[in-house]
Amino acid sequence: MDWRGRRRSSNIEDRRGDNIASAGAGGALLLRFIPMLLGTRTGRWILGIGVLVVLGGKMLGIDLLPLLLGGGQTVSQQSQRPLSPAEQELSEFVSVVLADTETTWHQIFQSIGRQYQEPTLVLFSNRVQSACGTASSAVGPFYCPGDQQVYLDLSFFNDMKQQLGAPGDFAQAYVVAHEVGHHVQTLLGISQKVRQAGAGRSQAEVNALSVRQELQADCFAGLWGHAANTQRQMLDPDDLDEALTAASAIGDDRLQRRAGQDVVPDSFTHGTSAQRVKWFKRGFDSGDITACDTFAGPL
Repeated sequence: MDWRGRRRSSNIEDRRGDNIASAGAGGALLLRFIPMLLGTRTGRWILGIGVLVVLGGKMLGIDLLPLLLGGGQTVSQQSQRPLSPAEQELSEFVSVVLADTETTWHQIFQSIGRQYQEPTLVLFSNRVQSACGTASSAVGPFYCPGDQQVYLDLSFFNDMKQQLGAPGDFAQAYVVAHEVGHHVQTLLGISQKVRQAGAGRSQAEVNALSVRQELQADCFAGLWGHAANTQRQMLDPDDLDEALTAASAIGDDRLQRRAGQDVVPDSFTHGTSAQRVKWFKRGFDSGDITACDTFAGPL
């Protein structure tokens, strides 16, 4: 990506120098019960589902953040540490990507007679407090509609490269653009409609709605990629392949196999690898927000 020297967003809040020393009462209680859970078949099944949930969370976040290791009072101890040159460069990169999503979504909202409200992106390390609760970096990048902020531990980019085989700066930009896509859904009232539609439904039906919402965020990320490529010539020849590789790596089917689980479509919350690739590419190829209606017709 050709990102250096471009405008940076002013909507970055850097909390990486703030370290939280303890995991809180909820996390401590969970750790005490792990040996007990491992001793029973049911307990091992619960832990297996928990691992799958964490992996799914790491692979591009969720719209509503569950409390991870949660509930109890967290003892916070803040200490400032110097940031490495690599960390500084990553923060500059994320700031440029965020700024470019702002440009794109201001244009799209203006075209539909709306006014875009820019989100804040919070950089953190290890754990963070949001309006949706306290979260570990194990959750991965996420968007909190309660405070309309995106949360990102930049170590997730290393996980993408080393664990998922999805390296590259455009793959990283896709992560940011996907979470911004959830912000767009909040502004347009889509997220609220999804929550209302899921009320009183079975878990499988709620999961199916989540899949459609996540795939739309992928399509919205593709809209940004289209604008960055055609209007500002930011992309290199291999960048699209990087994003498609990342989208494929984080499909629910692939994640379940990586976790040693059977593939259970009713448990999907983000979509298959093929679906994620399809909807990102639809947004990227069309540049048209009306092409991103994942709630109508087959996926």
